[in-house]
Amino acid sequence: MKTDIILAGVGGQGILTIAACIGLAAVEKNLHLKQAEVHGMSQRGGDVQSHLRISDQEIFSDLIPKGHADIILSVEPMEALRYLPFLSKTGYVITNTVPFNNIPNYPDLDDLNKQIEALPNKIAINADKIAKDIGSSRSSNIVMLGAASSFLKIKIEDLENALHQMFDRKGEEIVNMNIKALHAGKDAAAELMK
Repeated sequence: MKTDIILAGVGGQGILTIAACIGLAAVEKNLHLKQAEVHGMSQRGGDVQSHLRISDQEIFSDLIPKGHADIILSVEPMEALRYLPFLSKTGYVITNTVPFNNIPNYPDLDDLNKQIEALPNKIAINADKIAKDIGSSRSSNIVMLGAASSFLKIKIEDLENALHQMFDRKGEEIVNMNIKALHAGKDAAAELMK
C-alpha cells in the first residue's frame, strides 16, 4: 500500500491541518510517513504545498517525483492545476472550486473550471458552500479532506480519531463540527462519483 499526496493551497486555508490529520491517522495505523512542506510566504496569501507520502513499506524520500502523485488535494482551483505535472496518469485531482483571489493577475475562473473539467479523474466541489451549509464556514479544508477520504486508503474512522486528537483541547463542539465537515465532504464526493 502506497499513497502519494500533494496538498496545495494558499496560506491560511488549512493545508497544514489537513496534512497533520492524515499524518496522525497514518501513524496511528503504524504506516510509514514522510512529509515535506513548502511555504510560499509566512503570511496569509502565499502558496503552500505539502508532499505527503504514506506506505506500509519504508519510504526513502519525502518528495514525490513528477508523474507519481496519486492525489492532488487542493483547497483552491488554481493551486490544483499548478501541480498537475506531479499527477500520475491514474491519479485524482480533488479540489475546491472556490478561488482564493490573492494575486492581481488571477486566471479567469471559467478557464480554470474548464481545465479541471477536462481532467479524466477529478472531484471538484464547492467546499466553502458545504462548510457554510453545515454551520462552520471555517471548516472548508476539512470538507476537502472528507472529499479525498475515499482515495486515501485510510478509514474515515481513523481520520475522525485524528480530528479528536487535534481538536479535543478546543472542546467537543469543535471536534463534532470538524467530523460533520469531514462527512459532508465525503458525501459530496460520493455523489459526484455516482
